[in-house]
This record gives sequence, structure tokens and C-alpha cells, in this order.
Amino acid sequence: MKRLSAALALLALLCAGLLACALAYLQSQGVTPRALAPYLLHRTSGHNELIEAAGRVTAGALLRLDRGSVQRQAMPLLVVGARPEAPPAPSGNERVVASVEAARQAFGNAAPGDVITFLPGSYTVKGTLFASRPGLETAPIVVRAARPGTVEIRFDAAEGFSVSAPYWRFENLGIRGACRYDDNCQHAFHVVGRAHHFVARNNTLVDFNAHFKINGEKGAFPDFGLIEANTLSNSGVRRTARPVTPVDLVGASDWTVRANIIRDFVKGSGDRISYGAFAKGGAQRTVFERNVVLCEEQLLGERGQRIGLSFGGGGTGKPYCRDRQCITEHEDGIMRANLVAGCADVGIYLNSAARSRIVDNTLLDTAGVQVRFPTSSAALEGNLVDGPIRSDAGGSVRAGDNLATPIWQLYLGRHPQRALFGDVAARDLRWRGQAPARAGSAEAGLDLCGKPWGGAPAYGAFQDFAACIAGRATP
Repeated sequence: MKRLSAALALLALLCAGLLACALAYLQSQGVTPRALAPYLLHRTSGHNELIEAAGRVTAGALLRLDRGSVQRQAMPLLVVGARPEAPPAPSGNERVVASVEAARQAFGNAAPGDVITFLPGSYTVKGTLFASRPGLETAPIVVRAARPGTVEIRFDAAEGFSVSAPYWRFENLGIRGACRYDDNCQHAFHVVGRAHHFVARNNTLVDFNAHFKINGEKGAFPDFGLIEANTLSNSGVRRTARPVTPVDLVGASDWTVRANIIRDFVKGSGDRISYGAFAKGGAQRTVFERNVVLCEEQLLGERGQRIGLSFGGGGTGKPYCRDRQCITEHEDGIMRANLVAGCADVGIYLNSAARSRIVDNTLLDTAGVQVRFPTSSAALEGNLVDGPIRSDAGGSVRAGDNLATPIWQLYLGRHPQRALFGDVAARDLRWRGQAPARAGSAEAGLDLCGKPWGGAPAYGAFQDFAACIAGRATP
């Protein structure tokens, strides 16, 4: 009996040692459970039934350890994203349109200071509306609905609005892709070439592969753009092998993407890799701030990789880069006070992104932050990351005061950051106890909810999530 007890004790020590070695190896390789699970499914597919069943069971167990309960639960109405209140009406020469043909004429004859107002109704547009006549800094051309929720423009075309001239502004519009095949509804907005100082504010955009596509043309780049307080989503999986990224920015610099909701961007064909928003192609000084990125809110359980925010994306072909070289994909970018949740891959990905600053973000149910390649460098401060912060392939990370979870703990089902909230799966992001306060000060500016940072700020994107819920904002 003593021999049996000794043998069992030795076997337990051996198993514990093997487990520790396996966890150390997975930690060193940066392999999270949510990354290992689909790999196991792929490797066991096509074998005999017993091996396939073992692969499914193991993959399912890994996903449960890492992701926990994944529910189809909508986020409450927030103070970010498109809102029912209209911004103040602009002054200028108002041109009221009540038909698609009238809209084409207004666009074709637009002059600085024109305010093109769609009357309430639904407009089905076959083809593209071209914004090719320039506005002025002091007199932009504005396209709008007088009240949000009263105008829906349905595009059956690869591009809805093609903007190639400066100082155009779009606000309060509902814009929907209405193509029979997803391949054919590429962009709600294509902002290209000389279309600098573009603004989109308080619009709702549904069912496009890349709701905003921004890139250069003939050596000109549409710099100094603003995408603010919009809601970008898809009602289903995008059945396409084309890129699926609601904000797809290549080569343009000095853009701000602020206070938007970006959700449900699932790519159903090709490599099945999609992003919520990226800036790449030699772009500089992009700011992603106060956005809510929900990779999978209603579209759950689909194959593929969803990544929240990225500087660098999947890389850029040299002919499309601003400098035709792309030594770096992005430089001097800031990601600040964003909430990223429900992603099958990392929440923040830096690919050849130099001198990035990642501050005061909250990442929940993602594979954390990845800084990749020697040309990537990042300073991280004040972030709350339900997952690891890691560098791969030579990436440089200067991590200050952050909360994060090592990979090895994820394999044991431990999520100390997730446990700080009421119920992450049910979108209850109230603090379970006292907010985890930082020793230092927060980044200057506003938190996710639009509130100034006070003394002893909390880790992550917000002090009190109740202030982010419309109608329940705290004073």
C-alpha cells in the first residue's frame, strides 16, 4: 500500500511538472487558449472519429477556460456612437433634396457653404454619389438629415459616397448596404486622394465590408479626417474574401477616430481575419480614442480571427504606402480610453508601428495586446487588460502601470481583471467592489464616458460605467 501511495505521489509530481513545463512553453510562445483551440480543431480534422472528437472536446474546454460564458447580449444605449440628438444645424446655403436625382444634381453642383439636406424618407441609390467639388475651411460642404433616424440611404454599389475633394462633412444619416452579394457592397464612404479634412459625425452605417475606406491617389492623401460619434455594424457575417474592416485607413495621416461604436465585423470567407479599425501604409499620428469595439456582439461562434484596434493591420503592399516603402506601417499613434471586448484574437495589435502610445484602455474577453516586429515600439500606461501584454518577433514594449493577466493563468481559467466587473458576458461593467485605483495620474482628456479624469483614476477606459449609459449619466 505504501508503494502504491508513493507511486501515485510520484505520478502526481510528474504530471504537475509536465503541466508546468507546458504552461511555461505556451507562455514563452505567446499562445493563448483561444488561439490554440482552432489550431487543434484544424490539426485533428480529417482523422478518425475518435481523434476528431478528442479535438472538439479539447478545443471546447480551452475556449471555456479562456472566454467563459459567451452570450448574445446587446450593450445598453451608450453616450458614444450615433445619438438621436442632432448636432447644431450648420449655417450656409441650404439645398433640400427629396430624390436620388436631386441629390446627384446637388452633389454635382456643390459649392463651398452648401448644406445638402435630405428630406425624411428612404432613398435607394444604384451606383455612387460623387463628392468631387471642394469646400473651404471656412465654408465646408455639408450633407445631412435634419434629424437623426429620419433618412435612410440604401446603396446598391461598391461605393456609396466617393469623396475626392476637401472639406466635406456628413452627419445624421442612416446608410445601409443593399447589395445582393456582400462582395458588391464594399464601402459606405471612400475617402481618397485630395479629400483632406473630411468629417463624418452621428451617422449609422450598416452592412458594408469597410464602412470607411481611406487611401491615397496619385500621390495625394486625405489627411486630417475625423470620424466621430458614429455606429458601424453588420447584421450578418460578411460572405466575402475581401477585407472586412469598418475603418480601413491606408497612408493618410492625422486622423482622429473618436467616440464611435464598432461591432460585429465577421469575415466569412478567405483568411477570415478582420479588424474593427486599423491605420497602416505609412500613416502617422492617428488617434483612436473613446471608442467601443465589440468584435462579436450578436454574431457569435463564427470561425476566424477578429482583432479590435490596430496600427499596422496585416501590412501593406509597397505601391500603396505613403512613402512607397513602408519601413514602418504606422508612427506616433495613440490609442486612448477605448473599450474593446469579445474578440477571438487580440484586442490591440501593433504591426511595425513605431512610437505608439497605448493608454487607459479596457480590454475584456480578448487575447490582450500584441506588439510585433522590431519596427514596433509601444509605451503602455493605465490599461486594464483581461489577457496578456506581450511583444513578439522583436517588438519593444515599455509597460508602466497596467493590469494584465499572464497567458499561463488563462489556461487555469483565471481572469482577475474580468472578475473586477459585475458580469462581463452580460455587459454589466459596474465595478464589483471599489474601482481599482492607480497610483499615478491618467492621460489628460476625457474618459470613455466623456467625463474628466479625477484624482486617483481607475485603471482602464472609465471611472464609472454608469456614466457611459445614455440617460443614466452621473453628474
